[in-house]
Amino acid sequence: MPLPLNQTPSADAPLAPGPEGFERFYAEQAPKLYRAAHRITGSAVDAEDVVQTVFLRLLRQRTAPLGEGGEGYAYRAALNAALDVVRSRQRAGWVPLEDPEHGGAAVARDPRPDPEREHELARLRRCLRLALARLSPRAAEIFALRYFEGLGNREIAELLGTSQGVVAVLLHRTRARLRKELGSLLGDPA
Repeated sequence: MPLPLNQTPSADAPLAPGPEGFERFYAEQAPKLYRAAHRITGSAVDAEDVVQTVFLRLLRQRTAPLGEGGEGYAYRAALNAALDVVRSRQRAGWVPLEDPEHGGAAVARDPRPDPEREHELARLRRCLRLALARLSPRAAEIFALRYFEGLGNREIAELLGTSQGVVAVLLHRTRARLRKELGSLLGDPA
C-alpha cells in the first residue's frame, strides 16, 4: 500500500516489494555504490555506468534482494562491476590517466601543486588499477573493501560470509602480490 504524499517511509521500515521499495532502495544505496565504484575506476562516468548496471540487473531479477542482505549484495555487485571495468581496460590496453572532474582517484591532495608529485601519483594510480585487474576477483574485492572502502576484517568477513582469518590471510597474500605487480609495472627491482 503506497504512503500518502505527505508521508515518507521511516529509515527502519522494511522495504516493500514493487516500485516504491525499489526506488527507496535505490535512493539509499546508489550514493554508496557510486563512491565505491569511483574509487576503483577513477572515473565518474564509469562509476555512474557501474551503478546503472547494478540496478538494472536488480530490476531484471524477479526476486531482487531488497531486504536483509540486499545492501551487501548490491555493494559487492558494484565492486565486482567496477573491477570488471578496470580489467576490460587492461585487456584493451587502455587505462584512464585521471578523472578530470575530480582530479583523479581518492588521494589526499597537497594544497601546493607539485607537477612532479602529481605526475608520480597519477602513474601510481594507473599501475595500481592495472595490478588490481590482474588479481583474482575475490582478492581484488577484499582488497577494495579494505583499502578503498575502509572496512575492517570483521565487516568484510560478515559481508562475504567468511571468517576473519580467511580475510586476513587473503589480504596478506594480496598485498604481497600487489607489491610484486607494482614493482614490475613501475620498473622497480623486486
